[in-house]
Amino acid sequence: MDMKDIKSEPYESLNPNGRLPAIVDPNTDITLFESGAILEYLVETYDKDAKLHYITSPEKFLTKSWLHLQMSGQGPYFGQRAWFGHLHPDKIPSAIERYGNEIKRVLGVIERHLKKTGTDYLVGDKITYADLAFVPWNVAVPWLMGDELNTEKDFPTFHAWHKRVTERPAVKKVLDDKNKAMAAARG
Repeated sequence: MDMKDIKSEPYESLNPNGRLPAIVDPNTDITLFESGAILEYLVETYDKDAKLHYITSPEKFLTKSWLHLQMSGQGPYFGQRAWFGHLHPDKIPSAIERYGNEIKRVLGVIERHLKKTGTDYLVGDKITYADLAFVPWNVAVPWLMGDELNTEKDFPTFHAWHKRVTERPAVKKVLDDKNKAMAAARG
């Protein structure tokens, strides 16, 4: 959708914050906003076989912890780097550096966790919605950081995890569809 349309009606009736994302579930008529709330709703409503989540503790709550890190750490910091590094008309080096350092910190958290646990995914032995929540901003890291960061060299365990997640057929399809939609929107 055109970004100028999210700060006015009818979109603000979907998301009062005038931001992306928002969802209207045609099966239940529920309207939600904020990515974490949407993910939790989709998992509870549609993942009846627990393919992308755990129903037992502690894994159930560890998955929520990773989702909250994505929402409180990755999303805001990566978004601010996008703003100050690429979209803001004035270059503010201290802001660009700060949010670049935060990107490295968040990637480092994931790097250390995966190394320590020796697992393929953030929680347990399967991919979960928490792993998937990180994908949209992770795929933007090369654009956000340019030559300042090479994840394969600087965060190899993170890089392998990200590659493992994004090479899954369903994730690959979503990313391809997103790229096509963005290309079409640019004309």
